[in-house]
This record gives sequence, C-alpha cells and structure tokens, in this order.
Amino acid sequence: MDLNELKDRVEYRFSKYAQDISELTKMAKKSDIINPKLYEKYDVKRGLRDINGNGVVCGLTEISEIQAFGKDAAGNKIPIDGQLYYRGISIRDLVQGERDRRFAFEEASFLLLFGHLPTRRQLDRFCEILADFRFLPPSFVRDIIMKAPSKDMMNMLARCVLSLYSYDPKPDDISKKNVLRQSLQLIAQFPLLAVYSQKAYSYYHTDSSLFIHNPQKDLSTAENILYMLRENRQFSDLEAKVLDLCLVLHAEHGGGNNSSFTTHVVTSSGTDTYSSVAASLGSLKGPKHGGANSKVCEMFDNIKENVPDFDRGKLKDYVARILDKDAFDHTGLVYGMGHAVYSLSDPRADILKSFAEKLASEKHKEEEYEMRKYVAQTAAELIAEKRKIYKGVSPNVDFYSGFVYDMLDLPRELYTPFFAVSRIVGWSAHRMEEITNGGKIIRPGYQAVAKRRSYIPIDERVEED
Repeated sequence: MDLNELKDRVEYRFSKYAQDISELTKMAKKSDIINPKLYEKYDVKRGLRDINGNGVVCGLTEISEIQAFGKDAAGNKIPIDGQLYYRGISIRDLVQGERDRRFAFEEASFLLLFGHLPTRRQLDRFCEILADFRFLPPSFVRDIIMKAPSKDMMNMLARCVLSLYSYDPKPDDISKKNVLRQSLQLIAQFPLLAVYSQKAYSYYHTDSSLFIHNPQKDLSTAENILYMLRENRQFSDLEAKVLDLCLVLHAEHGGGNNSSFTTHVVTSSGTDTYSSVAASLGSLKGPKHGGANSKVCEMFDNIKENVPDFDRGKLKDYVARILDKDAFDHTGLVYGMGHAVYSLSDPRADILKSFAEKLASEKHKEEEYEMRKYVAQTAAELIAEKRKIYKGVSPNVDFYSGFVYDMLDLPRELYTPFFAVSRIVGWSAHRMEEITNGGKIIRPGYQAVAKRRSYIPIDERVEED
C-alpha cells in the first residue's frame, strides 16, 4: 500500500465515523471546561506567569539572561530597552565582535556550550569538529528523508532526530561526555536535515527538481545553508553574514522560553538526547513560539494585497482593522509586535533591523522595508490606544526575521526549521546544565477542582445532553 492509498483509507474511516467523532468532541469540550474564577481562587499562575506577566522562577541558569526592566532612583521598577546576554556577554557586543571575524554563529555556539569566549585556536578546532560531524549516516537521506516526506518541515526534523537514535552506538548514555558528543553532532547535522527535508518536500509536493548538495568543510554554517539550498550554490557575502546574524540571535533566549523549558523538563526525566530534542522541536513548531515569523510574512502578504500603493492613511486604517479582528486572520493580533518578556524593545529586533535595511538596499526592497517600519510604528501606537497593557509594545525579532528570509529567497516552510537549526545550540546547553545540576524530575503541581462522584453501574447510566 502506497502513501496515497493509506491516506485515502484514513480519510474513508474518518468520514465513516464523522458523526460519532463530532458527538465525542462535544463531550470532550464539555468535560474540559474549567471555571475561570477558579484560577483566581487558587492563585494559579497561568502560563507560569504572574498577573504582571513575570515568569515564575523555577530554576537557575548561567546560559543566558533577558533584562526588560530596571529601577529608577527611588527603586521603582521601570521598563527599559531590552538586553540579552549570552553567558554574561551582551548580544550587541557579541554580534559586533572583532572587525576581522567573518562569522559569529560558531563563536556564539562555543560560548553558550562552554561558558567562555574561545581563543582563536579553540574556535578553529571547534569549527573543525563541526565540519567533521556535518554528515548523515549512509542511506539516511534515501531511507528516512526521501520516504513519505511531510508537508511540515518541523515534523520532518523531529522524525529525523528520532531516527538518528537508531544509528547511535550509545543512544541512552546520558553522561556529560556522551551528551556533549551527541549535541555537537546534532548542531552539525541540523542544517542538512532541514535543507534536505525541504528538497524532498519540494520534489514530492510541488513537482520541483530534486538536487542534493553536500556541505563543504571550509564553509561556515550560514554559508553551507545557502550553498546547499541553491541550485547554483551561489550567494553573496552580505547574504551569508545576515543569515549568520539570524542564527546568532536565535541561538538562545533564557531558560524560560517554551522550548528550552521543555528541554529542562524532559531532560529531568533521565531520557535520551534524541527524545529531548524531539520534544523541544514539538514546542518550537507552535505558532506562539517558533512559527511566528511565518505568520508575520503571511500578514504582510495580506497587507500588500489590500493596500498595494503603500498609502500611509490606508495602511494605518488596515492595521486598525487587523487589531479589531476585522482583517487578515481575525485574531486581533499584529504578528511580530510585542513580546512576553521585553517591554520597550527587543534587542534582537533592533540589531536585525539595521542589517535588514542593508540587505533591502542590496535587493532593491527599500520601499517594503519602509512599509514595515511604518507598520511597526503605527501598530505600537494603535495597540497602546486600544489595549490595556502593563508594558511597552515594540517589534520583536520575528517582525524582521521573516522579511530577511524572504529577501534571501529562503522557502517559507524552512523559516521555523532554521530557528531550530540555531536553537539546537541553546537546547544542548540547557540539557547539559540540567544533567549537571538537576537530580529531581520537574513536576509542578496542578490543583484538582473536579467534584467527587459515585460510580454508577452501566445499566443505570443516562446519556447527558
């Protein structure tokens, strides 16, 4: 039975029991509803955040730090321009770095994994190790990636990662040394898994030509991504540097972000590296987390369709309609605006914005860049007017990263996987930190609020409406 026949059979069974599934869904919905007032009664921190949006502290980390608030002279908490630190080093300083350095992702990876900036010798050796690990097992592309390729690249990544377990001689060894070895391999392999999965998807689902380029040992991670993606293997220096910047900015973002917290939770159970990473991939896939930049691009496609002439008055009116749930996807969200932690600004967005402007100039996309700047300004003003907010609203990194990927002609189905290509570094650092300092399985409490009931014999039961 081929894949299409299997899908037809599943669809037939779904249609056969559609009415039953609808009725069961109603029952499930009814049984799952919890009175919102009970959250207040029991002082439940929904989303592990308090009423002011501050995360509930449930762990310690040295890997990275986010700073969104400071204190005035009187000691009162005030919003400030956002700061992000990797192992205590400002992300702004890390990105600027030394003038003679070409790419920063490998250096940032070393810093996050080992806690200090590498010497030139250490960095060269680290890059050599990654280059040597940048391969997949024999026939892996044919047997795993090319068979039944998914339309969603994040699912493909997860499947590939779980499959790599079978090729590992010591998959369940969670000693620090072995987990580091596995982490380095995955950091090196993720660009291949993402790009090759996209090629399989394009070949099977969009009738595109199939080509597979092997990575080159003398190229950086960012250069290899562009080299493998493009049929002619060509890219400009600015393109590679901007992609490298995106990788640096997405590599880590505090232990409390959803996917990194997932890493801690799953790692605390004592499971293997591949299972831990697959769980984090599942978290990152969500549109509230890693999938946000794709939604930003979809939103701007919609804006350009409805305001094609970049008329500022019409543009402001349309953004207002989006906020009022009268346009785009009717959620009332201007994607890419605001952040769960940052207040006045997201430092990653500030950094990426300037590079997006340079790339827009090279790609002759200046007007589109100006339009995005205007939407960001207008959306911030409108959100402040229309919504009750406890902190400032500004563009987050997703507001510009999708635009950068568009200008690099990267397939949209790869936007979130490229986030994973970068964030696997942060996950690896957090996994090793949890293994070193953990000991207890992470198990937060849930308050049970169901009423006690008696068991009723089956012949005495009555179906509920």
